[in-house]
Amino acid sequence: MNLDIAEWKEFKLGDLFTPKYGVNLELTNCTLSTSPDAINFVARTSENNGVVARVEIIEGIKPQKAGSITCAGGGSVLSTFVQTKDFYSGRDLYLLIPNEEISLEAKLFCCTVITQNKYRYNYGRQANKTLKELLLKLPAVDNKPDWDYMEKYIKELRHKPITTSVSYKVSPAPLQVSKWEEYQLGDLFNIEKGKRLTKADMIEGTDNYLGAIDNNNGVRQKILAERLWKPNCITVNYNGSVGEAFYQSDPFWASDDVNVLYPNGWELNKYIGLFIATIIKAERPKYNYGRKWKKEVMKKSVIKLPSKNSKPDWDYMESYMKSLSYSDRI
Repeated sequence: MNLDIAEWKEFKLGDLFTPKYGVNLELTNCTLSTSPDAINFVARTSENNGVVARVEIIEGIKPQKAGSITCAGGGSVLSTFVQTKDFYSGRDLYLLIPNEEISLEAKLFCCTVITQNKYRYNYGRQANKTLKELLLKLPAVDNKPDWDYMEKYIKELRHKPITTSVSYKVSPAPLQVSKWEEYQLGDLFNIEKGKRLTKADMIEGTDNYLGAIDNNNGVRQKILAERLWKPNCITVNYNGSVGEAFYQSDPFWASDDVNVLYPNGWELNKYIGLFIATIIKAERPKYNYGRKWKKEVMKKSVIKLPSKNSKPDWDYMESYMKSLSYSDRI
């Protein structure tokens, strides 16, 4: 199952797929629905296979077909998925139509390779006119993509079913956001800015290097670093994928596109950290279109948290996270 990419060949995306613009809908103009007949709405996100909502069928607009490959041209650029159900697509979302018939497994393989190129589109760059020219390194035979190998590789992947010992009967009081109180991030945390490290100064190693990405807990690669930030903190991207927040449990090096948040006079743990990181992520829409979440702005930024006696209710946050299924796997 080990991939040896040394013999792989480069292919232009446009030689393998025909990018086609989606129906370019605005979610705000659609009607949300919980009906079994509702249609998936796919947008420029890196989460949930790109699906952000379920909406009612729009008269006169046919949903795009299941089995299509979607690729974000903006937002979380190059987030690429195979859609398993019919769907509508939002702004700046492309369909990648294979120039020859390939299997579902080969499509999934290509989705992973395409997504791995998203670092090329940091700092507000969009993948639109350049999408066809994107070079994909793929298994090859006779200088052609080896679709059979890709299919076989995906089919042979194995995984163990994930289990949880958390009972569904154990649950704290439900979330009542309307009763939460507001707090400035600068009052809750001491905020440090990451430090620039050029590629020329990077040495391959075993230490986490955090970049302004929206996946893999922010870890872009592994390096050898003499100075590391201490763990048990939250990191937030101020540039790149702005607003992506992660709890860090291991020492790391933070790039200068990342702010590091340490608790100011209170005790943080992984459960509280994951709870607050989720709340911080909800602020992402405020920083679209190239806006940066600079340190001084972040200090004054306000989030809402569960409260008790006009103070953050840390115990509630921890107990809520522990009550969630699979929380014992954290």
